[in-house]
Amino acid sequence: MNKKLMLMGLCALVGYTSCKTSEKEKEVETKLLATSPLQVDTAIYTDYVCQIRSIRHIELRAQERGYLEKSYVDEGQFVRKGQLLFQIMPQLYGAEMEKAAAEVNFAEIEYQNTKKLADSNIVAPNELAMSKAKLNKAKAELSLNKVHLQFTEIRAPFDGIIDRLQVRPGSLVDEGALLTTLADNSHMWVYFNVPEAEYLDYSTKEARDTPKVSLQMANHQMFPYPGVVETIEADFDNETGNIPFRATFPNPKGLLRHGETGTIKMLVPLKGAVIIPQKATFEILDKKYVFVINKDNQVKTREITVGAEMENLYAVKGLAPTDKILLEGLRKVKENDKIKYDFREPRTVMSQLNLHAE
Repeated sequence: MNKKLMLMGLCALVGYTSCKTSEKEKEVETKLLATSPLQVDTAIYTDYVCQIRSIRHIELRAQERGYLEKSYVDEGQFVRKGQLLFQIMPQLYGAEMEKAAAEVNFAEIEYQNTKKLADSNIVAPNELAMSKAKLNKAKAELSLNKVHLQFTEIRAPFDGIIDRLQVRPGSLVDEGALLTTLADNSHMWVYFNVPEAEYLDYSTKEARDTPKVSLQMANHQMFPYPGVVETIEADFDNETGNIPFRATFPNPKGLLRHGETGTIKMLVPLKGAVIIPQKATFEILDKKYVFVINKDNQVKTREITVGAEMENLYAVKGLAPTDKILLEGLRKVKENDKIKYDFREPRTVMSQLNLHAE
């Protein structure tokens, strides 16, 4: 009998010690980490997909019909203003110009003879006038032929880069045939579409400076030179609700080319923004929530509205800087749970944001 009592007592002692240990462990496990929103003046980058265009990008076309005698450039070559690019066979136009020059000489001699006769009152003044008109007509024909001859030479209208050559020497080209395109890449125009609400925010800012923007290239590297928004188009696109902006970027090293794509990053200031860590939030049916800790240390669900997203952070509406929010252990609690927590200053929390919500 005594052995049974001793055994029961030992079991009770072990059971009591186990319960105490379990209770202590539970207390440690439920001690969670909390913080508060941080209200600061900050700024975020808003991203826009963009199209990159040369400030001048033109087609070079033949102005006369004929055989392409010579091409003086290659694809991708940089050329200077006035440089000879193509030569269309000029013999025919050269011969016509020589003919026109001979007719000018003949008309000039005829005019001088008529003038001497007119000065001696041998011929009437009308005959001298007709001779003068004939000379003027011959000079006009010569000028026209000079223009036609000049049209056989295609020269660069500005400094730029030659694109793909559409014809090769020996090809018969018609008047107006495309030879190549020429791009001036010294500066680039970058077009991006801005939603109506963001356009209104931009347009109603008082005393704003011309905004500078950054360009992220297709390889995710940042273009080293900032751009400036200089132009907003007149009309919104009724289908998308966007309006095109145009930023100008310097391109001194020629890295950007016509037709590239990228991402414009526009800096948007946020005054008095309420900032919280992203990992302090959870989502239900596409809405975001946080757990707010009340004065009785109970957790209460509160819906928030995300106004802007930054790396590991949200700028939100629906919280005050004095609120305490659960930072970790969101999956361990439910509505109205009473918890124990350690409070950590928001600036400290946000400087160490490299953990995910639990």
